[in-house]
Amino acid sequence: MSYQRNEVLVHTEEEQLYKENILDYYKHPRNREQLSHPTIKHRELNPLCGDDITVYLEIKGNKISKATFTGSGCAISQAAISMLTEKIVGKTVDEVKKITKEEITKMLGIDISPGRIKCALLCLKTTMKGIQQYEQEK
Repeated sequence: MSYQRNEVLVHTEEEQLYKENILDYYKHPRNREQLSHPTIKHRELNPLCGDDITVYLEIKGNKISKATFTGSGCAISQAAISMLTEKIVGKTVDEVKKITKEEITKMLGIDISPGRIKCALLCLKTTMKGIQQYEQEK
C-alpha cells in the first residue's frame, strides 16, 4: 500500500512491479491489430480521458478464438484492453460475460482512483457491449 513520507509518495515493491507491468503493456501492447472479418467489432469512447477502444473478436464454436483491439488512450485503458484480450482467448462467450469489474482491477494490480476507474473498465464495457450486440443479431 502506498504511503506518504515527508510529502513524498512511497510505493511498495509490489505496487512498483504492477506499475511497470502496466507500462510494459502500454508500450508493447499485445493483440493490437484490426481483424479483417471479425465476428464482433465494437467501439467505445471515454470522452473524459480521450480513451478510444475498438475490440475485435473472432468466435468459433462459441469460444473466443481471437481477440484484438485498436485504439488510443491513457496507459491504464490501453494496458487493460491488452490484458483482457489475452485473458479471454479460449473462453466461451458465457465465460467472458461473467468477467467482473473486480477481476479487471485485480488484473491491473493497482489501486484505481475514482477518476480513473472508467479508463480501467472501458475494455470490459467495450467487450460486453460487443457481445450483447452480437447476441441480439443472432
